[in-house]
Amino acid sequence: MYNLLDQHIQYLPSVGPSRALTLAAELDIRNVRDLLFYFPYRYIDRSTIYTVNQLREDMPYVQLRGRISDISELGVGRSRRLEANFADDTGIVRLVWFAGISYLKKTLRKEADYLLLGKPVLFNTAFSISHPELELITSESVQSEMLGLHPVYHTTEKMKRQNLTSRFIEKLVVEVFRQLGTQRVADTLSDELRLQYQLLPLHDALQRIHLPANMQEVPMAQYRHKFEELFFLQLGILSFARKREGKYRGFIFNKVGRLFHRFYNDILPFQLTDAQKRVMQEIRNDLVSGRQMNRLLQGDVGSGKTIVAIMTMLLAIDNGYQACLMAPTEILAEQHYVSVSRIMGQLGLHVELLTGIVKGKRREAILNALQGGEINVLVGTHALIEAPVRFRNLGCAVIDEQHRFGVEQRAKLWRKNTNPPHILVMTATPIPRTLAMTVYGDLDISIINQLPPGRKPIKTVHLYEERNESLVQLIRHEVNAGHQAYVVYPLIKESEKSDLRDLEQGFDTMCATFPDLRIGKLHGKMKDKDKNEIMQLFLSHQLDILVSTTVIEVGVDVPNASVMAIVNADRFGLAQLHQLRGRVGRGAEQSYCALMTGMKMSDNTRKRMEIMVSTTDGFVIAEEDLRLRGPGDIEGTQQSGLFLNLKVASLTRDSEIMESARQAASNLLDADPDRHLPQNQPIWTRLAQLRKTNVDWSAIS
Repeated sequence: MYNLLDQHIQYLPSVGPSRALTLAAELDIRNVRDLLFYFPYRYIDRSTIYTVNQLREDMPYVQLRGRISDISELGVGRSRRLEANFADDTGIVRLVWFAGISYLKKTLRKEADYLLLGKPVLFNTAFSISHPELELITSESVQSEMLGLHPVYHTTEKMKRQNLTSRFIEKLVVEVFRQLGTQRVADTLSDELRLQYQLLPLHDALQRIHLPANMQEVPMAQYRHKFEELFFLQLGILSFARKREGKYRGFIFNKVGRLFHRFYNDILPFQLTDAQKRVMQEIRNDLVSGRQMNRLLQGDVGSGKTIVAIMTMLLAIDNGYQACLMAPTEILAEQHYVSVSRIMGQLGLHVELLTGIVKGKRREAILNALQGGEINVLVGTHALIEAPVRFRNLGCAVIDEQHRFGVEQRAKLWRKNTNPPHILVMTATPIPRTLAMTVYGDLDISIINQLPPGRKPIKTVHLYEERNESLVQLIRHEVNAGHQAYVVYPLIKESEKSDLRDLEQGFDTMCATFPDLRIGKLHGKMKDKDKNEIMQLFLSHQLDILVSTTVIEVGVDVPNASVMAIVNADRFGLAQLHQLRGRVGRGAEQSYCALMTGMKMSDNTRKRMEIMVSTTDGFVIAEEDLRLRGPGDIEGTQQSGLFLNLKVASLTRDSEIMESARQAASNLLDADPDRHLPQNQPIWTRLAQLRKTNVDWSAIS
């Protein structure tokens, strides 16, 4: 049966092969269905027609009726433009085009009657309008379809060169609904689901979002499309997770054995917080369930995630399995090795470290002992996932700061055993709930939202770089008290030589300001050997101040450091500022974070500084970061490709819709796990269509 929605876009009137290629390249519109799901981002009320003498500088978009004269082409190359006069009985406006000039020269008609839409700009007492939309009036009265409420679509410069304007897209949509006639667009959701969540039928929602009779029709149409986007997003994630659960059975760790009890009763130097106890119970439930654990453990810096990881690995060892802990950098892997081996050594367990610098006979010995089952826990970097690394029986894998690893790297850990090990993913980067439900939507989430007793909140201050006396005094005071300080500059990139210059100048300034102190510098362009050497000097307190880039953002644990000064703090996102701040405050002493900016700041920068000063709660900061920056900018989310496909929904504004959509998806999978119920066939068909062009759900976690 013929379906208009499957028709190639080039066969709609006035499109053709050339424009079809542009629509595909610029907007990913290839067929009529793509067109209908390309939504307007705002609406213009074109009910009023103004005259030239009514124009004011503060007007947004206005409509004028008049005639074009004096069309002339000016300039050459990039300065090439087309200009014309547009006049009515009250005055003249200058029109300017910088693109689509060849097309306009052929189509513009002098002295013909036009309806114009554009934004007037006042320059030297005269108004001009750049790239106006023009509609030829073919009768004495303005046709009714030119007036009223009209959608506005995003377009690009390349489209404008072929006159593919917002108005052109609107006309295509009108033509599609004309061709549909009484035929309705088939719904992608079941009647039951639509009634339960009070959703418009798809046909009505499409018609109202593109061609609303009034603005009151728009919200319900938008709600339907937002719900549908988020529903299929969650359905894809949850169906992948359940398929994985059905395919892979988890090792059952029934025993809470001698090693775990001895650690808990005799070695653990403090009482677990209530949050740690709750998380351990959640993990314990996973490990006896018979399904593979895939759990995300979130917790601010210093909240005690490592202790939870150690206890989880001890459960694996008590049940006869090996465990591993993978970290993104050699520095962090070495620090984990020190803490894990110190604890597990007291239990008589064999812990080894495997990173890129472990070579030759030492590496060979570790690999042989690992395969022979003599090593209980292997700590390392991505070296753990290399092919020669073979475990005898890997039962549990802990991944720290997992957003630093690529999807395929993480997946390789699964293949280190015939049956995939239990996976515990840890991050000190708090993730907003709506983001976690997508990026980590197929993982169960645990949160440690308490700090151990005795930890003092870090005092954060906002200082101006033009007045840095306070910072100098703070560093001097803390170093005199036996503590250490970080001074951090923005990340060095190859294209930004100024960053390196700023770092070098900052280092020189610190040396001149504190000639009696031991000062080191660290940045990403240094060789790994040199970086590790500098960090070891700082760790062993052979340096008082470390001038660094963000290479110290993750996993550097120096309890004696009490000052974090961040230069050009306006160039960092909130989440990154919070991560950097978390490098101090790791001991019992009071710690400080100084955010340094220039005195001239944007409103957005000022707001970010205020948030950082007002709270140390990483989850509050993460929510604000999502709200201010949007999901596509949050670190670690770009690789998933998820957000490129959200056309109308927003993870920031539509969290309640996300909750409802996720629950609806979960209920559907419960009620129709085998996808046999006839009323749900449109849903499964649509999900299959989206999978061809959307995200690979297995790539999320």
